[in-house]
Amino acid sequence: MIGKAIEGDYDSAEVSFHWVLAMLSGRAYHDLNTEERQQLHRAFGRVPGYAEGEWKDALRVAFELLEMHSVAEDEAGRVLDRLAALSPRQHDALLHHLDLVLTGGLKESLWAGYRDRAEADRFGNNRSQRVWAYFEPEPIGPRALMPRPSTGAPARARIRVRTGVFAVATAFLSVSALVADPAAAAVELLVLLVAGPTAIHFGGRWHYQERRLRARRQKFPVLPAGHPAAAGDGFTNRVRQSFDSYFSNHVPHGVAPQEWFGLTTHIRNGLVAEIALLYRESRIGVERVNWLIRHLAEDARDRYQRGTLFDDPLQNRTSAMVKAVSVVALAALGIATLFLLDTVTSGAGALPALLAAVAAVWSGHTASASWLEARSEENRLAEETREYEERLGARQAAYQNWKSFLDATRPNELEMETWLTCDKTLFVDEALRHYQLGWRDLITHTLLMTPVRPYKRGRVKGGPWRYSRYSLRLFLVTQDGVREVSAEFEISEDKWGNGQRSNYRFDALSSVQVAENPQVGYDLELILTNGPARNIRVKDADTHQLASDEDAEQIAEINLSSAGFTHTFRLLEGLAADGKGWIERNNPRNLPSFHAAG
Repeated sequence: MIGKAIEGDYDSAEVSFHWVLAMLSGRAYHDLNTEERQQLHRAFGRVPGYAEGEWKDALRVAFELLEMHSVAEDEAGRVLDRLAALSPRQHDALLHHLDLVLTGGLKESLWAGYRDRAEADRFGNNRSQRVWAYFEPEPIGPRALMPRPSTGAPARARIRVRTGVFAVATAFLSVSALVADPAAAAVELLVLLVAGPTAIHFGGRWHYQERRLRARRQKFPVLPAGHPAAAGDGFTNRVRQSFDSYFSNHVPHGVAPQEWFGLTTHIRNGLVAEIALLYRESRIGVERVNWLIRHLAEDARDRYQRGTLFDDPLQNRTSAMVKAVSVVALAALGIATLFLLDTVTSGAGALPALLAAVAAVWSGHTASASWLEARSEENRLAEETREYEERLGARQAAYQNWKSFLDATRPNELEMETWLTCDKTLFVDEALRHYQLGWRDLITHTLLMTPVRPYKRGRVKGGPWRYSRYSLRLFLVTQDGVREVSAEFEISEDKWGNGQRSNYRFDALSSVQVAENPQVGYDLELILTNGPARNIRVKDADTHQLASDEDAEQIAEINLSSAGFTHTFRLLEGLAADGKGWIERNNPRNLPSFHAAG
């Protein structure tokens, strides 16, 4: 891309400097083909035409570093002085991107500085407390179960007819009673007028509270028939495991973990079913919902400590009072109705009075039941809507807090690359110390960095995958053969393990092959004449995890380059094909001057 900009007359010493870095980054001089070396020679020829300034000085130093294998010791010292005089940004960029180009005495003189910076920066910027956030998946947004729709409409439709029948029947009974015995009827009707509305009011509260308590006791949401969550599918099981883990980590003070698990069994089961209903979608892992599960576990702990996790006992005492008033009102209503019926039959025919009483009792009972059902549904919908809004508001606040914390904690790409570069530098330094080798003793080297399961991984769009666990494999090529050193390490901790070392001659490397499978990943197969083939997993498949506008081949190339695969494969392939002949041709000491090579 930079080359195209230069061809489009967007050319300067600064642009050319970054083009040189891009051309040589992660590559040794022998990795360049003939055309690329000619391009470098043409870029070198354009240097005199650039305006004087810091970028032209940096560009001159870049080309001088390419010549270090063919210059005298005193001239090398002057080049290093000019390198040190560059700005820190230019100085560090040259050392970082030209790492594989710098060899021999030059690398030897710079290595102490490399190592000191790596030791100083390896755990800089609070790495140990922040690197975990890089691998945290983007949290999915908050959701809550919507209230069930009201089922009170049919009940309200039935009230009109039944209320009409009740009105006609009670009017007939009232008039008949007043005609038969006005004084007794007046008392009876007064009792009915007081007891009836009282029974309806308090009975309605009793009815609603009973329905509400039954619903509270049913901790599981209603799962649709055949829903995978009802049978406990893989996602539901992972949600359950996550709830168990977070509830075990958030136990109220003074409560034993086993006791807490027993107390919250129904609560956890209900929350598991809710999350399974809300978030069971394709390509959504439980890791993206863990923030909500953690919030719910903390909320359960906090409500328990406030005494509000379970039903408030005060509600039961209130319900007992409501029940008592309702029973008294219903008893008064029944007795007054019997007395009224007796008064009516004493002055009118028994059969009309009995029919009117039956009609009044039936229509009154059914109208009251329909009213109770409609009113309960209205109250339930209003209460569940209020609870839904409160739950969703609390979850939105928890989501924003978690996302803000992640954004503030998550390292950027420069920090991740800096930390990994420091890890690699110190790993190489340890290997050199173990073998008592200096850079003057090396012909070349290569470092392959591959993921190790189980791991977490993360990336920014367009960038390479970063892993929580790595295997570093270093190949040191000397005149006597190849020394291979490998070790595994956790990126979040200073923890190394499974170290291995082996040495072999050039002719012991029989062949090197690459197996590529889009569904699996890249494997490097290293075959030695005196041992079994070794398969090294370089990269796992990731096509299904890329954004729709990302090029899978381009991202794969970025990942392989970041792992050091390209340089490693070319080096091992050359050694397997030509052995020591490849070494003789590509030994930096035997390379022609850069000017002559161009």
